[in-house]
Amino acid sequence: MLVFRIDWQTEVGRFEAFEPTLEEVATHAAALAAGYNEPRNAELMGHDEPLSEDEVVDHYDASMEEGVRSFLLFVDGALVGDGDLRGLRDGAAEFAFMIGATNIQGKGLGTRFALMIHAFGFVQLGLARIYASVAPQNVASRRVFEKLGYREDSSAEARSYADEPGDITLVIERETFERTHAERLGQIQIGTRS
Repeated sequence: MLVFRIDWQTEVGRFEAFEPTLEEVATHAAALAAGYNEPRNAELMGHDEPLSEDEVVDHYDASMEEGVRSFLLFVDGALVGDGDLRGLRDGAAEFAFMIGATNIQGKGLGTRFALMIHAFGFVQLGLARIYASVAPQNVASRRVFEKLGYREDSSAEARSYADEPGDITLVIERETFERTHAERLGQIQIGTRS
């Protein structure tokens, strides 16, 4: 399977997302675990127990085996989080992301990385729809999805992507994404990693 990288030079810095090897995940496991274990992040992601570095690597390994398209997210060379497309089937997938440190949340990083990974999903993978499952109290993530053009969807297909029974499910179709973000799509570069 080809692995990809996504690059976008923005007015606030150079954004880079790439599908990592397990060795690269291990290199960044401490920072990823810190992001997952930050109390507010853990609550929103439904983690009851802290994750160790080894558990982060094991999670990535299992995700790769399941066909999840996972990305590490960097701004100007510094790791800021991760994101993925999971549950790929019938032209659809679920998108999830995490910006780790609370002091950099709320500054538009999540929206920019979401745009990048959605561009990959729609352009490179040819998806027709991408879903999101959001905890009702996760107002910040909900705002990111609304900026992207998502709408609420409680259909059976959307609910099949719900992480928790009480989550709100959202969807965006390729046509909506491409129409809404045409200018930015021209700025985002997608390529294979060597």
